[in-house]
Amino acid sequence: MPHAPPLGALLRQYSAGRAVACEPVDQGLLNRGYRLCTTRGRYFLKHHFDPETADPAAIARQHRATQRLADLGVPVAPPLADRDGRTVAVVGGHAYALHPWIDGRHRHGGQLSTGQCARLGALLGVVHASLERVMPVHARAGTEPDAADPADTFTLIDDLLGRVCRHRPADSFDELARHRLLERRALLEQHADRRPTRGSSVGWVHGDFHPFNLLYRGDAPAAIVDWDRLGLRPRAEEAVRAAAIFFVRPVGTLDLPKVRAYARAYRRTAGATPSELTAAVHRVWWERLNDFWMLRWHYERGDTRADPQFPAASALAVWWTRAYDTVCEAFVE
Repeated sequence: MPHAPPLGALLRQYSAGRAVACEPVDQGLLNRGYRLCTTRGRYFLKHHFDPETADPAAIARQHRATQRLADLGVPVAPPLADRDGRTVAVVGGHAYALHPWIDGRHRHGGQLSTGQCARLGALLGVVHASLERVMPVHARAGTEPDAADPADTFTLIDDLLGRVCRHRPADSFDELARHRLLERRALLEQHADRRPTRGSSVGWVHGDFHPFNLLYRGDAPAAIVDWDRLGLRPRAEEAVRAAAIFFVRPVGTLDLPKVRAYARAYRRTAGATPSELTAAVHRVWWERLNDFWMLRWHYERGDTRADPQFPAASALAVWWTRAYDTVCEAFVE
């Protein structure tokens, strides 16, 4: 098994019995997870591999937050403590956490009824409202970061176009990448004067709310997982960003009736105003227009794991620009 975790040392720290089976969990782009069966039960073993979020102290803070959320009834899966009461195990310089195994499956927005979409929006609203209760008050001050500068994006587009042209042998992904880069450059030239201004207040957010980080048991959410990106950011933007992932269709459009049900429930439970959602839609649209992380992974890092997402995600930025007013209306009606 590649990157096999040090099971003996870990299980001794947790007094979790002897390993019977350990299988990698394929889903997830940044960290490594394993389905672990021992003589004492079933667990999810997480290797915090992403260097941006692998600080043991930061992981422990996330763990405390999830425990407090669980105490409020939010569906999460707090980690287990080892024999010394710690929830982060550092072995060989690597950070690990052991969680109870949650039976469930991931569900994309296309698999949800309109009512379930409303339940999803309400759940995220509860998460945001609950985080405001359990996280430090003194840390909430601040404003959102500067929006992407189109001048920097034009430079990035030129660099990526050069990488696409140099890639040999050229393939269908290169062809689509080149088409989308040229298309996006034209859109940015047309809309460069619509760069958002700063000003919105921030709040505590999950930071990575998408289908692979939410487990369903039957029709109900069973657990929100992967809290590595917990932090202070504009809350309404997380709601819009999540909708753009859950409800994007393969052709690169949003399922707007489901977005309406989701957004209406989110506004109610989070206490968000229509004006907050309108501003968030604008900033996330601009973010999508300037973002090329999937192409950067492919051409700069040689990492192709996000390639299957690229056709729909790249088409969405174009469609969203053309349907801008309609998308805004869906989030505030």
